[in-house]
Amino acid sequence: QVQLVESGGGLVQAGGSLRLSCAASGRTFSYNAVGWFRQAPGKEREFVASINWNAGVTYYSDRVKGRFTISRDNAKNTVYLQMNSLKPEDTAVYYCAARIQGTVAVGRNDYTYWGQGTQVTVSS
Repeated sequence: QVQLVESGGGLVQAGGSLRLSCAASGRTFSYNAVGWFRQAPGKEREFVASINWNAGVTYYSDRVKGRFTISRDNAKNTVYLQMNSLKPEDTAVYYCAARIQGTVAVGRNDYTYWGQGTQVTVSS
């Protein structure tokens, strides 16, 4: 089992920045990739970014490319999502997820373990 805990969410004005963290515990050696997803009220959960744990390969949604950066700290078993130039449409609950096999992926079903989510609210 892998446990994931997100933190760093909050309220920020448009144009501002936030950094989310996803701390992993448990069988942390058992996953290959970590992704960030988000879900706004009344909408489906959507892919944001993903990183391969060992190689550091990254992949982004077109909606956040150039504004968000995903990174990892292997020693701390933590993945980060640096979010810059935030827009009101970025408002959502952000979830991190771990994938056991394979590299970066965009589908929710590709990930086995999920955190509880952290709220990000961007005011206009």
